[in-house]
Amino acid sequence: DMDAAGVERLTLENDLRKALENGELLLHYQPQVDTLTGNVVGAEALMRWEHPEQGMIPPFKFIPLAEEIGLIGALGEWGLEEACRQMVTLQARGIDLPKVSVNVSALQFTPSFIRRVREVLRETGLHPKRLELELTEGIMLDGSPDTIEALADLKEMGVRLSMDDFGTGYSSLSYLKKFPFSEIKIDRDFVRDITTDPADAALCLAIVAMAKGLGMKVVGEGVETEEEY
Repeated sequence: DMDAAGVERLTLENDLRKALENGELLLHYQPQVDTLTGNVVGAEALMRWEHPEQGMIPPFKFIPLAEEIGLIGALGEWGLEEACRQMVTLQARGIDLPKVSVNVSALQFTPSFIRRVREVLRETGLHPKRLELELTEGIMLDGSPDTIEALADLKEMGVRLSMDDFGTGYSSLSYLKKFPFSEIKIDRDFVRDITTDPADAALCLAIVAMAKGLGMKVVGEGVETEEEY
């Protein structure tokens, strides 16, 4: 079993290296909906891999692999460029989507990435306020001057910053005070049981109230039922 798993992983690793060159990656979009009006106010770009033999491979299978083998930077750049380019195409077709959210890996968050964001916005012509970067709490862990400066640079560009999966990692309320986020995303784990677990409901209420007090927007991830909505 271990031998078979090793061979499968090696094959997947080699295939992933070719996937970028062969144009096998694509973006799917998950709508973000205003709960008061029902209007679509944004979309999150989700990367998918259309493998020529295995079909659609979900990100939980290939993103960790890309991080391990050092490909996450190239994948992340492709996702950023493609999302911005497609947003501009939609605008040209008269589809006015206010913003697109792009996930950023902690391993991808480097000074060169910040420069690349600026270049991509310039090359595609997308207005910075229409781009939102979703950052995990792992990026904030070190609290280094470089990280603080990078986040400030993005904010100065006009790019929106969202804290992804709030409450599941190394959550610290000081992050919300120290870093220039405009949005918090409540993790799907809390949203899923919001109607059946009083503790989850209380946590969601607290996060919403806190965000409101700090002037931030809140997104609930993975709303799938009328009750959750």
